[in-house]
Amino acid sequence: MATTTSSAVVMSLASVALEVADLEAARRFYRAFGVDAYVRLRASEAPSSGFRGFTMALTVAGPATVDAFVGAALDAGATVLKPAARSLWGYGGVVRAPDGTIWKVATSAKKDTGRADREVDEVVLLLGVGNVKATRQFYADRGMAVARSFGGKYAEFAPERPGAVKLALYKRRALAKDLGVPAEGTGSHRLVLGGTAGALTDPDGFVWESAASS
Repeated sequence: MATTTSSAVVMSLASVALEVADLEAARRFYRAFGVDAYVRLRASEAPSSGFRGFTMALTVAGPATVDAFVGAALDAGATVLKPAARSLWGYGGVVRAPDGTIWKVATSAKKDTGRADREVDEVVLLLGVGNVKATRQFYADRGMAVARSFGGKYAEFAPERPGAVKLALYKRRALAKDLGVPAEGTGSHRLVLGGTAGALTDPDGFVWESAASS
């Protein structure tokens, strides 16, 4: 008896492209910051105002590594949104890149117990969404595996492969508050996600393209 196999493509996040006004300046910044391996850059003049609805988050080993990344970003032209400091959850800081992208660098450690370098343990793309449950289901319906979920507050998907950028969802207003910016924003997200399931737009307006074209 002949067998059949499903031709459905399981969706996963393969790349993250930031849209920037000055491509060469952005390339210089991300090389100096030390995160150029995790993002792609494309030139765009798409209008955008206020909070773009997402952040790139770096998880690192300890406070000294947080300070090293934040210092490198500031030296390269970033501005501080939240100075690196201790919190209930660890130690971290938030900066805005010259192209407008917000980056959070954090560790769960409150003291340095080992290495002090500029190694990244994990990179997470956090999308600020209106309804976490609905958007989580949107992605789950397209084959993305939910790794962790906390009701309507937060959801995280399994990365495509070890070391790849991980996709997560957070309430938009809660994310903005965590980053130290107003939640209001209009225009383009200035972000394009490369995926394995073709072109689509999610419930919050985040655009996906085929990974081959992103």
